[in-house]
Amino acid sequence: MAGLAEQVFAFLFKYRPLLWERGEVVLAGSPFVAIGGAALAAALVLTVLRYRTVRGETRPRDRWAMVGLRVAALALIAWVLAWPVLRVPTVIPQRNYVAVLVDESRSMRVPDEGGETRSAAAIDGFGAGSELYAALEERFLVRRFGFSTRVRSVDGMDQLAWVESRTDLAAALEGARQEMAGLPVSGVVLVTDGADNSEARAEGESESALADELLAFRSAGVPIYTVGLGLETIDPDVEVLRVDVPVRVQQGSTILAEVLVQQHGYAGDRARLDIEDAGRIVASREFDLPGDGQTVPVRLQLTAEERGARRLTFRVQPREGEALAENNQRETLLQVDGTARRILYVEGEPRFELKFLRRAVADDEALELVVLLRSAENKFLRLGVEDPEELAAGFPRTREELFRYDALLLGSVEASFFTADQLRMIGDFVGRRGGGLLVTGGRRAFADGGYRGTPLEDAIPVILESPGEEYFSEVAVSLTPAGRRHPALRIAGGETESAERWTELPHLTARNRVERVKPAAVTLLSGTTASDASQVVLAYHRFGRGLAAAFTVQDSWLWQMHADIPVDDLTHETLWRQLLRWLVSESPGRLNVSVPAEPSGPGEPLEIRAHVEDERFLRVNGASVTARLTSPTGGETEVPLEWKVERDGEYAATVRLPEEGLWRVDVMASVPDGEVVTGSAHALIGESRREYFAAGMRPRLLRRVADETGGRFYTSSDVDRLAEDIRFTESGHTVTEELDLWDMPAVFLALLGLLGGEWVLRRRRGLA
Repeated sequence: MAGLAEQVFAFLFKYRPLLWERGEVVLAGSPFVAIGGAALAAALVLTVLRYRTVRGETRPRDRWAMVGLRVAALALIAWVLAWPVLRVPTVIPQRNYVAVLVDESRSMRVPDEGGETRSAAAIDGFGAGSELYAALEERFLVRRFGFSTRVRSVDGMDQLAWVESRTDLAAALEGARQEMAGLPVSGVVLVTDGADNSEARAEGESESALADELLAFRSAGVPIYTVGLGLETIDPDVEVLRVDVPVRVQQGSTILAEVLVQQHGYAGDRARLDIEDAGRIVASREFDLPGDGQTVPVRLQLTAEERGARRLTFRVQPREGEALAENNQRETLLQVDGTARRILYVEGEPRFELKFLRRAVADDEALELVVLLRSAENKFLRLGVEDPEELAAGFPRTREELFRYDALLLGSVEASFFTADQLRMIGDFVGRRGGGLLVTGGRRAFADGGYRGTPLEDAIPVILESPGEEYFSEVAVSLTPAGRRHPALRIAGGETESAERWTELPHLTARNRVERVKPAAVTLLSGTTASDASQVVLAYHRFGRGLAAAFTVQDSWLWQMHADIPVDDLTHETLWRQLLRWLVSESPGRLNVSVPAEPSGPGEPLEIRAHVEDERFLRVNGASVTARLTSPTGGETEVPLEWKVERDGEYAATVRLPEEGLWRVDVMASVPDGEVVTGSAHALIGESRREYFAAGMRPRLLRRVADETGGRFYTSSDVDRLAEDIRFTESGHTVTEELDLWDMPAVFLALLGLLGGEWVLRRRRGLA
């Protein structure tokens, strides 16, 4: 209840809602309670007797209504005579502490309505010369703190610089609680815009940490009074809300970046989005800005040409009169991996598809295609193996052997080619190891190959119908809406050019009838058969940690050798290279290192996480894990990573890196059996802009903090009541104050209404 409603409540009931929430209504005139009760009983008897003598046309219902109104009025008078009071706890002046926490992050420098910054509003409200601060000092012992990701004590507002690039409300409240431990605290005042953007915690941990802190304050009986500064909406403004790009890709891969842009005040205007790599524009696109408060996705395509860590900047050019230009761009790191990824291709019979697929990826240094081809009964041809022992016994018989590959490609090979354990191994290869699986069409594939009812069926993204008569059909292949957006299917220029090229490709053939996909699967390519039936051509789904796809046609080589395809056309090579790169793109190693992709400021907490697994890709606990940090100038520092007990195989350390630039993070883990595994990543240290994103004041979060601890939420319009409100609390050294209720305007109005209502009713019935 706020604003006009709260004023009306205070007028009627004499005191503001806060006092009623924290107080208790009691009858202070104990001797008069019995007298009032007796008088009420006598008046009730007299009233009933009087109205029983009423005759004429007065109905019994009217008589009882008049009795009820008279009795209610008499009861209200008796309640007033019993001397009702509101007992509220009140702090003893200068015996209790109040902690004032002022946000000193960069978002407090954002100018709001009238050009005044939030930091200026904080100074006006809580500076040494302000009326509010004087009122606080008159009643309490006040201690001031500045906070961002930690709390520091300050003597005055002039010691706050408002330059911190990250805010962690949970850490700030924890620090204040520790600073004030053992003192009689009446409350904590949190002066902020509500930003909470700490990335030092894992996903989900920040919310959990805040909930734990609010519970601690609630248990201690210390309310938090939140003061929200700033406007909820920055206007006019264009903001780059989110950037979606892969964290790690193979060198030479096509990347589809999706950027989400929001705006206020520029609806319908034309804008341009640029992607920069080391100061060089590598992609650009113009787009129309949506309506106020709405978002628009902008998709751009680029190629990861240079290996290593690439610093990408996504920027929408600032507009004239824009209130906040700092949120027009985002930076992120893209790890471009030059290490070749190994793919095992199992084919049950010699065919053109194998020949041309190998030719398509032969010159791709990012892919190593290892082939196991059954050339005759119990005879195999091995191609691309690293040593004579690889696949010497045929398809891998152990998980350790199979899990060395990053992806698995199954051609026209029947299920009975594998043992039941090998089929389960393939399912584990996708679900547990996180490898990629692509099942292609052929006369021995899918249901026709006997995979229905096998341990591998769950991993395949399409529904395997019962095989019927021998099937063969031409298929006209076309993009689905999801396929139109997928980077692996960009075979020519941009989105429009690629979609047009797909319509020009010749028909292929299918030996497997596949018409439906599983509920969570996504169809990228669909087809129409000669009989106008639908055919799923390319579909995928997530299966456990990995990616499983189905490509149901059997002769994609026609897209290279068909008479309508020019000799120098690279459609077939481009498609297969991109498909296989996509297949291995998320296949993890045994040690995976993660750091925030966006820049962190110098000296800010930066968390390094590593996941360690054994040869069977089971999480390893108890490993010795160390990170070597190499600065941009070549200096090295070693930091041990500690096992996070609540998560198997996860190790972490929080560091503060002082030097701006690109840091290399090399992690080495020694597992219990003595084997050493390694992994690496990069961290970007530089100017952080996270405080300028979602920079509007967040009333929902601040109201929650106050409500869950028994405090109140204020804005600049009603913050002047803060000092008075803190006075009525049970926390700290308090006394009980009694506030009279008998003279409330609501009592007089209720009495007037009851007696007036009775008189009106009597007059209408001719009794007055």
